[in-house]
Amino acid sequence: MREVTAKVLGSCAGLGYFPFAPGTVTSLVAAVVFGAAPSLLIPSIAFPSVAVVFVLGLWAAGVMESLYGRDPSQVTIDEVAGQWVALLFLPAGWFTVLLGFAAFRFFDIVKPEPVNLSQNLPGGWGVMVDDLLAGVYANLSVRIVLWVLSFFSVTMHW
Repeated sequence: MREVTAKVLGSCAGLGYFPFAPGTVTSLVAAVVFGAAPSLLIPSIAFPSVAVVFVLGLWAAGVMESLYGRDPSQVTIDEVAGQWVALLFLPAGWFTVLLGFAAFRFFDIVKPEPVNLSQNLPGGWGVMVDDLLAGVYANLSVRIVLWVLSFFSVTMHW
């Protein structure tokens, strides 16, 4: 039962078993859920939601690493946590969600330091923390892009 629960949670109800790019697919679903759920724009809901996903991910990733090896591709709950961090406290709108998705995928793939170094943390920590840090980089990058675009009066209400 423990392994089944870890697989369901850790793979985001099976998205981690998608035949190609399961991390990108899960990030896309997480971004769409975030964009479609206005309650996730409320800090008192958003922050605890990320925290719950992170804690569940720590446990599930740890169990799944014992089944599949180090940082298995089937674990995609880390993408949800990272993607939501990438979108935390940003202005509402699909343009912002698109920017956040693209920036998160970029930093999750490129893994600038300390994102890359954090993968060496033991157990589920290495799986989860690198995505949280990629999410922080993405969030800051989106903030910079939105700030620069504000000087050009670019509308972002679509």
